[in-house]
Amino acid sequence: MAAKTEPLVHMGTITGGEARELLKSNPVILLPMGSHEDQGPHAPMGDYLLAEKIAELAALQASKAGVRTLVAPVLPYGGADWFGPMIGGIAISQGTLTAVIAEMVDSLHRNGLTRLIVINGHGGNVGPIAEVAREIYQREGIVLPSLYLWRIAYGLLPGLVGAEMSAKVSGHGADPLTSLGMHLFPELMRPDFIPAGKPLKRDPVLDLPFTGLGTASFEGAEVGVPHEYDEVYHAGVGKGDPTLCSPETGAKVADKLSDIVARFVAHFAAKIPA
Repeated sequence: MAAKTEPLVHMGTITGGEARELLKSNPVILLPMGSHEDQGPHAPMGDYLLAEKIAELAALQASKAGVRTLVAPVLPYGGADWFGPMIGGIAISQGTLTAVIAEMVDSLHRNGLTRLIVINGHGGNVGPIAEVAREIYQREGIVLPSLYLWRIAYGLLPGLVGAEMSAKVSGHGADPLTSLGMHLFPELMRPDFIPAGKPLKRDPVLDLPFTGLGTASFEGAEVGVPHEYDEVYHAGVGKGDPTLCSPETGAKVADKLSDIVARFVAHFAAKIPA
């Protein structure tokens, strides 16, 4: 039988015997989570695949740099928000997700695994992650940091592709996820399904300019509105133009994101020793 490639990073593929030995040192554990929703007609619905892959790349980099880092099994179902109308989508309520995250963390804490970092790939997960982190800190004094990958990536895009291109390509169903998919999982992408970019619609009830999921503009003032994503997006695509996405951009984003996560792991490990 072929020998396993080192370093092992996926907790789900580590044997029980290996786990008992490896986990004695309280390594850093990344908890990846994302969603299963509409990412446009050209991309897999499971954006959790991308969050898991970035966690894997970061764990490999951090482990090779001397900070042993593992990746927990990915949580694929995101907190319910705007994407309920998508056929085949699976989401869980904010309350249920909060309970699931809390119990995941408690399971690891029970056996002395306390150096955890959430690697998040879905906006609907932000609230539950923050609630669990706050409760754990108040109860145990343990910090549970989280990195919201796509929020970080949106900030990186102007520096990677230029401000003008970033403005054209940034948005749900476009970048950063489409380019990341083209780079990391090209076999799962359907570029022949990419729709031509279309302008965003107005809010369907109040007839106000759409500014983001859950928001519209009234004379420049933001108004919260409870529309669904399919009322303002075109085939799952927001303001970004996916025809401008590329595997080259995806490679740049993946390298930068995984490097940021790996360097944060090193910083976290130095501040929170085993």
